[in-house]
Amino acid sequence: MDTDLALVVGVVVGAFALPSIVSAMIDGRSPRVAMVTIVISGVSLVYALKTQPGGYELGDVPRAFAAVMGRYIH
Repeated sequence: MDTDLALVVGVVVGAFALPSIVSAMIDGRSPRVAMVTIVISGVSLVYALKTQPGGYELGDVPRAFAAVMGRYIH
């Protein structure tokens, strides 16, 4: 898997999991599915950070999003 794609998937999946966690906690439910989603997001992010030569910096994240979107939309 491409490291830019893994980074983008990790960020997007993690962003979608946060409202799910909050909703489950407000409703008094256990956020099991949301926690599994957070783990998947974390694994994807760690994979991207460890396999990218030189790692990622905060400024590289928008570039990775643009590269992935351009690659799969175009």
